[in-house]
Amino acid sequence: MENKIVKIKKSPVELYKVLKFENLAASGGEAKYLIADGFVKVNGMIETRKRKKIFPGDTIETGGLVIEIQLLDQEGE
Repeated sequence: MENKIVKIKKSPVELYKVLKFENLAASGGEAKYLIADGFVKVNGMIETRKRKKIFPGDTIETGGLVIEIQLLDQEGE
């Protein structure tokens, strides 16, 4: 498994948007299919809600990649 940290500007963000913006899906529609078909885990559990709210500290797992969500600080780091 490959690990990656993704920093978001605001919290929460919808699950399908994270997949789209991180190029794990070619489009929002493809991201929604991946989620609905059970190919995405959030915090270790299969998640089928495409609009599931993702918060800092959550992990998303799909396609052999584990993404940890963090919030950008005020300086943008």
